[in-house]
Amino acid sequence: MSNTTQTFSQAHVGLPPNYEKIQEEHEIAVLGGTHGPVPPTSTVINIRSDTAVPDHVVWSLFNTIFMNTCCLGFIAFAFSIKSRDRKMVGDVIGAQSYASTAKCLNISALVLSIIMIIVFITLYAATITAIIQNLSQSKIDSQGY
Repeated sequence: MSNTTQTFSQAHVGLPPNYEKIQEEHEIAVLGGTHGPVPPTSTVINIRSDTAVPDHVVWSLFNTIFMNTCCLGFIAFAFSIKSRDRKMVGDVIGAQSYASTAKCLNISALVLSIIMIIVFITLYAATITAIIQNLSQSKIDSQGY
């Protein structure tokens, strides 16, 4: 048994080191592949746009959900979707036009929302201050001072 194992391992060691490579080249030659050591070449084509057009969809969606002042966020979202559609078709100028409109509407919605928040906070603070003053005045009147 050990004799057979030694003979097998010796026979296996006796094979040329590039046996697998020779067999692969033979299979390629039989199948009609390239003849010779030249590796097959491939061509990569990179298609890139001259200008990247931002469509502002995420910003418009945020304005639609959280700060939809005068429906400006929803209108900006519609223009953003139109911009994305134009970009997918390949109309860069149309996409830029719709994106510019969406950006202006998003800025307007953001500014109006910030102004409204400031006004609401101011009105809330003024109301709380007036309530506290009325309570303190009524307390002073009830004590008789």
